[in-house]
Amino acid sequence: MKTYEKLDELPSGRASEHITEGCAVLEGGAWRGLYTLGVIDRLMEKDINLQSVIGVSAGALCGMNYVSGQIGRAARINLSHRHDRNYVGIGALRRDRGVTGFSYLFHELNEEYPFDEERFFDQSRRFAAVATDIESGEAEVFEKDDREAIYAAVQASATVPYVSLPVEIRGKKYLDGGLAVRIPVDWALHEGYQKILVVRTRDRNYRKTVHRPLHITDLEYRQYPNLKFDLEEQAARYNVLIEHLNMLEQSGRIFVIAPSRPVTIRRFEGDMNALADIYWLGYQDALDHLEELKEYLEG
Repeated sequence: MKTYEKLDELPSGRASEHITEGCAVLEGGAWRGLYTLGVIDRLMEKDINLQSVIGVSAGALCGMNYVSGQIGRAARINLSHRHDRNYVGIGALRRDRGVTGFSYLFHELNEEYPFDEERFFDQSRRFAAVATDIESGEAEVFEKDDREAIYAAVQASATVPYVSLPVEIRGKKYLDGGLAVRIPVDWALHEGYQKILVVRTRDRNYRKTVHRPLHITDLEYRQYPNLKFDLEEQAARYNVLIEHLNMLEQSGRIFVIAPSRPVTIRRFEGDMNALADIYWLGYQDALDHLEELKEYLEG
């Protein structure tokens, strides 16, 4: 099994109990989520543990480890089990009907890398994951207070369309939260947070190319017109969202950490060194912006 050869160099340990007022908004992006893991691991090392966290897709998975305060845990899993077919491959397809083995992650891998549920569910911090209701096409926010649904919600949030079946929660079906909203900054604003950190997984100059609708979208989701609309319009809506983020950042309302160079890995990247490079990029970018971030949070 291919693993990152320098796993022992990844940071480890537990975040302090210190809580910083504010909300972290974590973008998704499949394996680009390793960038986010680099950022949050560095933040935890520097005692920046934001009170509230909301994540989409891979951002939701990252956010769980941020709230549980486990430095390096998620990076070790991803950089050692990327080529484990039970995590990404045929085993995942058999058990979870999708490209990611969430059952394996939440059970077998949890035995090897225990997840601190006690700290995660502690009421001192808030955690939310965004999933897309395939009937309405709308984003639905699930919070960790709903213990019966939160793991399924995180799974749904990171469930890739076309190649995965929807996740059912209380009789409703959900897919990737990013289909409805890529970066849920408006949720943080609506909830009244005065300090908002947005961690992006694309560089600031990145914009999506708007293409004609794919024929497969009509074939696969014809019975879900609202979801089909999400899929067809997601590129254009993403570009509008980025302009919205830019205005909020320029006004000083939010603080953004984004990759300092383009992230060019493939959606299903298998090169372990390339994946590790993305992690270390996030780790370094967080350090480079640390003093500015502290000034923003304390202002």
